[in-house]
Amino acid sequence: MPDNSTQPNNTISRDRQTAPPVIITEKLTKRFGSFIAANELTFEVYRGEIFGFLGANGAGKTTAMRMLCGLLAPSSGKATIAGFDVYTQTEQIKRRIGYMSQKFSLYDDLSVAENIRFYGGIYGMDTKQIRSKTAELLQELQLQNEAKTLVRELPLGWKQKLSFSVSIVHEPDIVFLDEPTGGVDPVTRRQFWDLIYYAADKGVTVFVTTHYMDEAEYCNRVSIMVDGVIAALDSPSNLKKKYSGNTMEDVFYELARNAKRKDD
Repeated sequence: MPDNSTQPNNTISRDRQTAPPVIITEKLTKRFGSFIAANELTFEVYRGEIFGFLGANGAGKTTAMRMLCGLLAPSSGKATIAGFDVYTQTEQIKRRIGYMSQKFSLYDDLSVAENIRFYGGIYGMDTKQIRSKTAELLQELQLQNEAKTLVRELPLGWKQKLSFSVSIVHEPDIVFLDEPTGGVDPVTRRQFWDLIYYAADKGVTVFVTTHYMDEAEYCNRVSIMVDGVIAALDSPSNLKKKYSGNTMEDVFYELARNAKRKDD
């Protein structure tokens, strides 16, 4: 497992850039009647990349993420996730991705080990794989002595780490993290990002939304949505240069200050 010495690395290795992207979108659009929630989104995300997906409330990022996860059918455009089409192969997509929300998606009335086994089954792992992975995660998280402890009794930081580990228990190509660090203290947030680096180093693509602009600095690249469109997409360092900002918060403010939408 990683430790707190891990530092942000905003570079993508050459071999990952030359490999086929694991997320490809081309003019991906979602309409609700006359309202265009996400408008012609075009971008690619590479294997092992930490890709930040930012936007104020109403920007369209939640709608976009739901399309990428196979939970919401696009109105037009194209997209493939881990090689599968978002229109016709949603079940295959769901088996090749992980997902973690701000609420952590754990069952409080199940023990630590039971949560791991439950999600292993949900993701289609067989009994042998589940048994092996449960032992592995308990050791990595140093929760062997808490295996039978109900999740509701764990500190918030441990719930967060367990939830992330459960979301990638089946070794997916991509994990979608929807504001995963909301409501936790800065130290715990930093430790959580160590887990993200660890997963990315193993080749898992991390697609993360966050309201914390300091976390945007930890991503290889960042996309910023405004009123349903991608207003900017580049590495944090390049975005700060382009928009003359000292921090990603400066960049975000410059792009989103005139946004018209209020709700996503």
